[in-house]
Amino acid sequence: MKLKNILIALSVVGAFVFLGYLYVWYQKAFSPNLKNWDEKEFFYIRTSDNFMDVLQALRPYLNNPEGFEEIASQRSFNSNLIAGRFKLTNGMDSYSLIEALRKNVPVRLTFNNQERIENLAGRIASQVEADSIAMMEVFYDPQFLEENGFTKESVLVGFLPETYEFYWTVTPLKMRNRMHKEYLKFWDEERKEKAAALGLTPVEVAILASIVQKETSKNDEKSKVAGVYLNRMRIGMPLQADPTVVYAKKLYTDDFDQVIKRVYHKDTEIASPYNTYQNVGLPPGPIFMPDKGTIDAVLNAEKHDYIYFCASVDRMGYHEFAETLAQHNQNSRKYSAWLNQSGIR
Repeated sequence: MKLKNILIALSVVGAFVFLGYLYVWYQKAFSPNLKNWDEKEFFYIRTSDNFMDVLQALRPYLNNPEGFEEIASQRSFNSNLIAGRFKLTNGMDSYSLIEALRKNVPVRLTFNNQERIENLAGRIASQVEADSIAMMEVFYDPQFLEENGFTKESVLVGFLPETYEFYWTVTPLKMRNRMHKEYLKFWDEERKEKAAALGLTPVEVAILASIVQKETSKNDEKSKVAGVYLNRMRIGMPLQADPTVVYAKKLYTDDFDQVIKRVYHKDTEIASPYNTYQNVGLPPGPIFMPDKGTIDAVLNAEKHDYIYFCASVDRMGYHEFAETLAQHNQNSRKYSAWLNQSGIR
């Protein structure tokens, strides 16, 4: 009888110890542990990080770092890290935090309005783990350029403005190949045939589209502007596109942050292959990243007899078109007078 009582007592004590252990474990695992995370949203684990790096980065935001470390060990998280981008929320317990750190959240990578491949590389690098130098290496890969008819000056046209979904740790090579796949998909046989009918390659169409897009933001006018430039090319006339002069000036001064609102005669004398006042034909590369709509506007350029166009004073954002130089000079004088009156220099 005495032995039975002892066994019962030991069982009761053991149960209480076990329950105590469960309570302590539950507190470590399920008590709110992540604090002050309102200032952030995503947590990043680099490819080179180990568990101590993760713990060190999280420590300022943990109520109980030791508890998190213990649960991480029990859940084998400390030895099975996944690099990437993870969404965390304020008040997470250690268990939920570890589960969140196992769910890689892709980056929705967007880019547009890029003037140079360097700007594109920087824009991408700001959203993924790889740096811009690594990006430039794969963009300028000689084999990639040769196989696709690109040069270092023209390769920007191989990346169409779009929203792409990647994991934060994506390699530059995989990213480039994924984006280039979209480029190849866009340039289907129909578009290639339209380009050939214009006497242009897809790269040349995109270069011209970059000028058109800088020249007008009005989608309903782009095909007409493209028609003017194509008319000039047919008669061997320089494109005389002010946006190329602006680009040449930025390139010459190595300052792509400057805002140039007006092109003067002296600017048209800048020695640069991008200055279409000084050179006949297209520049060696795009002056901007053209979107799909503008490329299609060039491929479907309006057929007309206009050779000249000038910004309109009466229809802001649009242009006045002319077949003769006399008509164009009249439109140009009107616009110059408006610029002077507006104090635009």
